[in-house]
Amino acid sequence: MSGRLTFVFALAASVIAQPALARDIRLSTTTSTENTGLLKAILPAFEKKHGVKVRVVSVGTGKALELGKNGDVDVVLVHARAAEDKFVADGHGVSRRDVMYNDFILVGVQEDPLRLRGTREVIAAFRTLGEGRARFISRGDNSGTDQMEKSYWKEAGVAPKGAWFVSAGLGMGEVLTMAGEMQSYTLSDRATYGAYRARTGLDILVQGDPKMFNPYGIIAVSPKKYPDMNIDGAMKLIEWITSKEGQALIAGFKVSGEQLFFPSASGR
Repeated sequence: MSGRLTFVFALAASVIAQPALARDIRLSTTTSTENTGLLKAILPAFEKKHGVKVRVVSVGTGKALELGKNGDVDVVLVHARAAEDKFVADGHGVSRRDVMYNDFILVGVQEDPLRLRGTREVIAAFRTLGEGRARFISRGDNSGTDQMEKSYWKEAGVAPKGAWFVSAGLGMGEVLTMAGEMQSYTLSDRATYGAYRARTGLDILVQGDPKMFNPYGIIAVSPKKYPDMNIDGAMKLIEWITSKEGQALIAGFKVSGEQLFFPSASGR
């Protein structure tokens, strides 16, 4: 056998012997997990452990689930429980797990012209907002926060419209920035507010209502619907983020010394 042919066979054998490189995992998630810096803080530990890269697409929950429905991602991490359950029931996702929680808060300028500060009932606050005496900035993007806001308006018996109501169609960080600049009220998840508080000058005005509970779940996109998706990678990420290691990293993530997310994976 010639030297060149021997080299070719040796190279081929070497390639065959090497393990296949792990496929990237495509994750669609809500803007709150990205804006706060949570994923940048915790995912490197997973990537190092499994030798894989997680490609994050940060959008509102509605769009994150839509990406899953279309097979554009392998796994979704969102916060809209009713929409998550429908996503699974309709055959788009499997293996939904609880991951963490925080809560929604109503925020506004320090002057608080509607005198909502210190109140606890979110529906009563939205009735007051619905009187149109102060500007309200809405996400308007079908995110988990936007869906929760819409449920509050509905329960309050208010159809928000008029010059006082601004539907931004933007992520949470951008809406908080707008609310600060326009001296307005808005609904936020506590985590993103914590990350943006210093730059917006907004205060927490209404909090603590059980209706403002905000759970996050992770779901693998159905391999039955999309056989080519990376179900192995998706399940590895789900198992890791709900494991003791992943949950401890979530609990340990803080901004300005404040814990923003609280682990909720059961049995971990």
